[in-house]
Amino acid sequence: MSKYTRQIVLDTETTGLEPREGHRIIEIGCVEIINRRLTGNNYHQYLQPDREIDAGAAEVHGITDDFLVDKPRFSDVVATFMEYISGAELIIHNAPFDVGFLNHELNLLGRGLGTIADHCGVIDTLVMARKAHPGKKNNLDALCGRYGINNSHRDLHGALLDAEILADLYLVMTGGQTTLSLGSEATDEGGSVKIERISADRPPLKVIRASDEEMALHQKKLDEIEKKSGSALWRAN
Repeated sequence: MSKYTRQIVLDTETTGLEPREGHRIIEIGCVEIINRRLTGNNYHQYLQPDREIDAGAAEVHGITDDFLVDKPRFSDVVATFMEYISGAELIIHNAPFDVGFLNHELNLLGRGLGTIADHCGVIDTLVMARKAHPGKKNNLDALCGRYGINNSHRDLHGALLDAEILADLYLVMTGGQTTLSLGSEATDEGGSVKIERISADRPPLKVIRASDEEMALHQKKLDEIEKKSGSALWRAN
């Protein structure tokens, strides 16, 4: 369980892959979680990067240079953005990528704002996923399929959309309770089941104990194992 009561699920889109090559952030999306509840107090901003977007990056997120012409620069929004995230724990999928770009933007300003680590904690959900599912694909699409999160509306990457999806995944991956609403409003317009996030606080799980018949069958199986191997590790001493 995180020591932070306020967490921010964060994602960015960029002009390319490497800030050292002059690439910049063009979109920031954040979803706020307080005490494991989605608050709706989200942050979303497109940014003018003052450089062209690489063709490969544009194919991923679909953002164009023309769309960003009239958008603010990072310097215009940094105060509001830093106020929003400061003191929170950032939840990011492949954190070194996004944090690296954010630190690059902060450094370019030359205002002595330090690094993201000076203001926030960071959780990398990619590291979490690799530990839980070694040797498997652990991108957002693969994790959505594994955990039953609906991402059918994700044709292209988008910072806020991906942050919303990651928020659902994080709550499920860390034991947050989810419930499927099966009433008259159980599905969205596409017919997919909606997932309602509720508090992780819940009553104790019901314990179903084995019947006498099941215990007898269990003991019989242990007798067979003990006869063949000389011992049964599952039998109480």
